[in-house]
This record gives sequence, C-alpha cells and structure tokens, in this order.
Amino acid sequence: MPPRIASHRTGVSASAVESIAPEKLACDLEAYLAAHPAAAILEEGRVVFDMRSARYSITESHGRCLLQLWSEERNLMRTVVGVEQRANSLRILTRKMGAPKPLALELVPSNDHRTPTAREAARRNYQRLLERVLARGFFGYKVDGLRSAMDLEHSFGPAYIRGRLLKGTTAEAVIGVSEAESGAMIDGVLTLGILWLDYCRQHSDARRHFNGLKVIVPPGAWRTTAERMAWLNHSSARFELYTLDELSEELQPIDFRDQGNIQARLVQSFSIQAAVERCKPGLDRLFALLPAGGRERTEVQARSASEVALALHGLEFARVRHGFAANSFARAEEVTFGAGPNETPLNEETESLARELFARLFASRRADGEHNDPLFRIQSERWLESRLRHALPELIPGLRGELIYSQVPALSANDRGMLDILTIDRNGRLVVMELKANEDLHLPLQSLDYWIRVRELNADRPIDANGKTLSAFERHGYFDGAPVSPLPPRLLLAAPALRIHPANEPVLRYLSPEIEWEFLALGEDWRSNLSIVFRKRSAAI
Repeated sequence: MPPRIASHRTGVSASAVESIAPEKLACDLEAYLAAHPAAAILEEGRVVFDMRSARYSITESHGRCLLQLWSEERNLMRTVVGVEQRANSLRILTRKMGAPKPLALELVPSNDHRTPTAREAARRNYQRLLERVLARGFFGYKVDGLRSAMDLEHSFGPAYIRGRLLKGTTAEAVIGVSEAESGAMIDGVLTLGILWLDYCRQHSDARRHFNGLKVIVPPGAWRTTAERMAWLNHSSARFELYTLDELSEELQPIDFRDQGNIQARLVQSFSIQAAVERCKPGLDRLFALLPAGGRERTEVQARSASEVALALHGLEFARVRHGFAANSFARAEEVTFGAGPNETPLNEETESLARELFARLFASRRADGEHNDPLFRIQSERWLESRLRHALPELIPGLRGELIYSQVPALSANDRGMLDILTIDRNGRLVVMELKANEDLHLPLQSLDYWIRVRELNADRPIDANGKTLSAFERHGYFDGAPVSPLPPRLLLAAPALRIHPANEPVLRYLSPEIEWEFLALGEDWRSNLSIVFRKRSAAI
C-alpha cells in the first residue's frame, strides 16, 4: 500500500496553510505520483497535464515547495502551500506569482475525470443508442442481453457494452465502446470482445453456434483495433469492425483487411560508446554524488547520441544531455536528476537535494527492500526488464546476448510506443519481447502492436545498388552488422507466474497461427533469483 498522505484541510487560514513544512508537501506529492503513474493534473476541471507524458520537478527553495510541470503543450510553475487528500484524488493548493489568493489544482488517478454519476449516465445512454442501431442495422437478428454490468470473474468492465445478436440457431457476439471513453479504453475493446466471444461460446446452448464477433468503435478511433484484428485467427471466428457516429446514429463497416502497409518508422542506431564519452563530464559529476558502492550498482544507458541516463534496477534517476546552448552554436551540457517523470536541474543549490535523493534511492531500491516504499515499487516493469536483459541468453539459449536492445522506440503514424526488448537469435531471426511485472489484461494485444511494427520494418527490404536486400534494422545500423532473417519475428511475453492475468491465455489462442509466441512465467522472487517456472507456446512452435 502507498504511504498515507497527510490531509491539510482548506478551511484553515492562509497563514496556517503556509506553515506546513515544504519537505512534507513534496513528500506527499511524490508519494501520490509514485502510486499513480497514469495520473492527470486538472485545473478548473480541465486536464492540463497527463503525467504519462508530462514531466515534473519538486524542489525546496527559500523555505518554499516549488512545483514545476511541463509537456509539449505547456509549462506551469507554482508554489505549493497545502494538499488535501480526497477519496481518490489530491487537491493541491498553490500560489501563482501575483495572485491574491491560493489557486487549486486537482491530482487524479487518470485523465478520465468524470464523476461516477456522469460516467454511468453516459454509458446507459450509449447502451440504449447501441440497441437501436443494432436493431436497424442487422435486420432479421434479435438484439439480446445488452449489458455493461461489472463482472470481475470474467474481466468484463462497465465501459464496454456487450450483448448478442440471435438468428435461429446462429448467433454473433457484439461489443461496443462510446466516444466518451478514454483512448486507452477504446483501444482495449478488442481484448474484451475476444473474451466476450469466448464466454458466449462456452456458455451457449448446445443448439446455438456463435459464428463471430462484431466490434463497434467511434469514428476516427478504429485504426488500432483494425491493425490488431487483421492478425487474429480468422478460421476460428468471423471478426467484423464497425464505427458508430453517435450523433447521426450511422453504422459504417471498416475493412480491416485492406488498410495498406503499417506506416512504421525506426530511429537510427547510434554509437553508445561515443554518446557516453560525449557526456562524460556530466556523468562524472553525478557519480561523485552517489553513495558508497553506488557506482557499481548503476547502469549507464545511452538514450540517444546526445543523451545518457543513469538507472538503478531500471529506474532512471539522472541524465546528461549534450547539445547547443541557447542562442549560440557553443556546446552546452544539461545535467538533471529525479526518479520517474520527476526532473530537476543539477546546480549548486540543488546538489544537496540530489545527494539526499540518491542516498534514499540506493537504500530503498534493492531486492530485499520494503515493498511499501514508493522508490521500491515505482517502475517495477523496468526493474524486470533490467533483470531479463542481463539474464536472457542463459534463460533462453540461442539468443544473441550481446545484441539486445531495450526501450526501442516503435513509431507509427499515430503513436509512439516503447518496445521493451528487441534482439535476434543465433539464426538472425528477430525476437520481440514484452514484459509485465503485474497483471495486465491487455498484454497479448499490446505485444501484438509491437510485433506488427517490427514485422513491417523487417519486411521493408528494397534492393540496393549491389542487388542486396537489407531490412530497415540493418539499414539503420542495428545488430552491429549481423544479418537479419526475413522470417517474421518471434514474440516472447514474460510476467511473474502469480501476476499473469487469467484472461491472457484465452486471448493468445485467438492470435493468427502465423505468430509464433511463447509466454514465460517467472518465479515470484525475480528481483533476487530470476528463473522460469513454466512456459506456454503457440501451436506454431
């Protein structure tokens, strides 16, 4: 459980509020952000920062707690004078320079900030709309049992309206999601649709056969579902995709088989050694601030040709960026510190703060650390990735241990994601690996997204002037000149055995037989003793 956040009520006087120690305010904010990595910051009820992409800095200056937030869209700096814990959120009282009285920010667990009543009303309205549209759009079918009730046993949540279309002895499973839901919810509809189809087949009357699944999404939000649906096993069920305009009530079919090539792009590889050498002065300055024995435990990770980060068990806690100074062609070095999205410039004033953070980090983030410590819990998947990256060749013989890339940008026209691990085996075949340290219902199809992009990049093999064909990975300098096989990549998934979501295996069974996948169940003590408890493979392997 996350540490309890002290409640500071807003009814007290301004002088009493501002008497709260800045160290306490900073601790409360950091604890909440560590416990809620998908948090959002609201101002006047509007989302101003999504903490999945924004960064922040919390510092103490002249007896004040300063909060700075920035993203690609905006920048905000406030003095924090108080916090108030609510049911699931944190109300932050702040002062803005020149403002006569405190202003409030709201820190909430996610960017869906609708009240429960408004959320339920919107879902009921969508359910009634979907029932009308299905009755008109599929003449001869009976719309049966539309519902959105929570069913935790079978992983069904209230954001998705599910039901059946019946016609004689045949039936179709149907699932829809409203445009009022978040993008992540909409992208997750196919996972829930597969589970709903599987449930209908297992619980149907023996005389009735469920032929397939109809998935209904908002216009403009169908591409991710279409890409995934194209790589399902179409001999096992008939999958259909539709968009529903909630204003005009128009239902349109989407041909997911004819979407053309996925527009995937790949970041150019670079010399890790040269990047580290370029940032060496800043790195030496950071190493001097680490506690005794800290340097030996630290990983040096080059993020680009001009940026190098320091990490402890996968958690990035400092970084050095080498570039041009403002309004000049002179080279300058930027050194920052902070765990997760927290980032603070390193200078003479903040050096003592950096020492304190590093001491706390190295004392907390160890295999036998306290599980309720935010610095132990934060970014557990990056910790697991760090462990696997070093032990993968021993766990899975045949992989090229010296050619393993982690956190590889996987780019498409609509998104930017990070592929956990990419490597090749001794035969030059690409291996895509996705990890989860905790239960994740959507792991199979999220992994499929990366597999699709890696496959597309590997299939991009134009003939060069010498008559040779090289994949995008070879042309961009990956794998140190080793040849990359044209075969489709293998897909590896890994999670602690007791943290594998029970819905993952049913979803994997519906993937195309062209996808060779393997699920590794790891021992629960993976932080200290990494081992594979059992494996499950696709029929293709």
